[in-house]
Amino acid sequence: MRTKQVVVVPWQPEWPARFEEIRAALLPVLEGLICGIEHIGSTSVPGLAAKPIIDIDIVIPDASVFPSVRDALASLGYRHEGDLGIPGREAFKYDDKPELMAHHLYVCARDAAELRRHLALRDYLRAHPQERERYAQVKFAAAARHPTDIDAYLEEKSAIIQEIYAKCGLRPEA
Repeated sequence: MRTKQVVVVPWQPEWPARFEEIRAALLPVLEGLICGIEHIGSTSVPGLAAKPIIDIDIVIPDASVFPSVRDALASLGYRHEGDLGIPGREAFKYDDKPELMAHHLYVCARDAAELRRHLALRDYLRAHPQERERYAQVKFAAAARHPTDIDAYLEEKSAIIQEIYAKCGLRPEA
């Protein structure tokens, strides 16, 4: 699902419940294959402004189970889109799930660097309210400047994200 209109809104208290609804829809076909399902991204950080799209990482033990997970997700109407240029993160797309909040769905092995980055950013922002607010202001400004250009929006946020990764002891993204 490619974002056409960049809209950032204040954090909504129902977002965790919307994640749980998506998780509950996924679990029946994934149980026994996966290590967990993580709510990541800005909607997973209480108080953080976000695009109203839930980001989800399905965590698998290793790449050997990926074909089974891919097939299980296909049974629910998800299509594998490849890594979209981000090694260690396999993206999935869907066409019509009106019963669920809009979401981005990824599969990562538990030792994937991308999963570590997702969790580190989420956990850091949950633990540091001043940084969370600073990041929110960057997001609001970027969305205002780039309302129809998701790539420019993402690029504008990149510096603060890299700064947070460094504070978490993570190397910059390749």
